[in-house]
Amino acid sequence: MVLNALTKVSLFQSLSEDELEGLAASLQVVNLRAGQVLFRQGDAGDHFYVIQAGQVEIIKEMGTPAERRLALRGPGEFFGEMSLFRLDMQRTASVRAFEAVRLLEMSRSDFDRLLTLHPKLGYAMVQVLSTRLNDSHNHAINDLKEKNRQLMLANEELKAAQAQLIEKERLERELQLAKEIQLSILPQVLPQLKGYDFGARLVSARAVGGDFYDVIPLGKDRVGLVIGDVTDKGVPASIFMAQTHALLRAFASPRSRPAETLLKVNEQLLEMNASSLFVTVIYGILEIKTGLFTYARAGHEMPLFFQGGAFQPPVFKMGQALGVLDRPVLDEQTISLLPGGTALLFTDGVSDAVDPLNQAFGKDRLQAAFCSAAGLSGAEVCDEVFQAVNAHQAGASQFDDITLVAIRRWET
Repeated sequence: MVLNALTKVSLFQSLSEDELEGLAASLQVVNLRAGQVLFRQGDAGDHFYVIQAGQVEIIKEMGTPAERRLALRGPGEFFGEMSLFRLDMQRTASVRAFEAVRLLEMSRSDFDRLLTLHPKLGYAMVQVLSTRLNDSHNHAINDLKEKNRQLMLANEELKAAQAQLIEKERLERELQLAKEIQLSILPQVLPQLKGYDFGARLVSARAVGGDFYDVIPLGKDRVGLVIGDVTDKGVPASIFMAQTHALLRAFASPRSRPAETLLKVNEQLLEMNASSLFVTVIYGILEIKTGLFTYARAGHEMPLFFQGGAFQPPVFKMGQALGVLDRPVLDEQTISLLPGGTALLFTDGVSDAVDPLNQAFGKDRLQAAFCSAAGLSGAEVCDEVFQAVNAHQAGASQFDDITLVAIRRWET
């Protein structure tokens, strides 16, 4: 069986049958199971191997992240010759059984004796070594090309990531600027009117949002109160909000009923509303001397009132948002804010705020928080209600803008 294996090895083709028989008698049989390592790169080597059956892997940098297989050798092929030619006798690669393998092992002394008796074997081996070195060279070049390709790809990805980072920073600066512009639209200081106290709180779900409020002076004895909520969030909503706010400021007048003002605003919004957004609004006029609050509601949340020591339920009437219909139906009402009374205007981001279990804050919790704080100043009312909403959210994400406006009429 060993003799039959040697006849299939091209290196030994020049040997006679007697010489092959003599060589076969000097070889040792080595059996390896699949996955077994015969020797490792860097080991001292003094044996040469011929594969009789099975296959072995020739491996560089085995056991490291840089591990790669140089070749898979099978029956009739040989390996281990490199260490026999090196002065330091070091193995230049590791060998591992790819499957169960049967090897014929030749010692260094037998190998030297064979070359002495048959010099032509040296030429044959040099030819094989030359081919293997050429294959190894090509393999190394291909490795370098692949690593270069990966480096170029990584470099392009790095450039793309850097460009994205620069773009992200630019967008963040623009959003910050947009936020500053939006905040500049809102009242920087609320008016100080004898007998009244105003408070407001706005917390956007994003850098910029669609909620807004305002307190507009309308002469000596009247003031306009506004709260609005654009249907969307983010930059588009903030732009539409700014348009709506500017129009309200432009059309607000002590000589016009709140409903008339909102209809004028709606007419202009329909002409410039390319984004198909709409806005809910409450715009009211408060008469300072009498406490009469006349308002028009365009699809917005009903205002809340607490006076006479009790919650005063709002009277619901139809009210349609602005920016959709040519002539929306508006809810027009007049209520007298009595001394000691408090009114609260809010956006639906307050009642719709959810906790981690997706339960809404709701109108009942809002009413309870409002009634509990109704005896405080306007700013304190807004703070107390917002704290109740925040506690309910318990860390859950805020999905909508939250805006509160409170008016407190003090006892005379």
